[in-house]
Amino acid sequence: MSEHEKWMRRAIELSVQNVEKGGGPFGAVIVKDGQLIAEGYNRVTALNDPTMHAEVMAIREACKKLNTFDLSGCIIYTSCEPCPMCLGAVYWARISEMYFANTKQDADSIGFSDEFIYKEIEKPYHLRTLKTHQILREEALTAFEKWKVKEDKIQY
Repeated sequence: MSEHEKWMRRAIELSVQNVEKGGGPFGAVIVKDGQLIAEGYNRVTALNDPTMHAEVMAIREACKKLNTFDLSGCIIYTSCEPCPMCLGAVYWARISEMYFANTKQDADSIGFSDEFIYKEIEKPYHLRTLKTHQILREEALTAFEKWKVKEDKIQY
């Protein structure tokens, strides 16, 4: 068994255990230099928080444990191809590599479809299902201007 298979089996094990506890069928682990850094599993219904997906949970734990927002050098193993939110979080965390097991089509076949989000993202904001309005842009630009000239900022 390869190291990658070992860690993926742990992500799958977390997903199965979570279903048995009444949660969604998703698990994730983050590894760095061959060491387990963090684990996560879907906690959406348990915590009444739609952002508590397995990948997000694992990323939050890894950042806390490593005391950084930059997970460069880490690998994430996730039991299912990430949804748009989780994929975004993986990129924002700068995780270096990702392995997944189930596909988004597999997830769709059991009622976890993200297709509408992918379609919505492609639309101009005024054509999306979510009523979206832009207001007070000029006022909001003040913070951006301050950021642009700030000399001691931490880039992320």
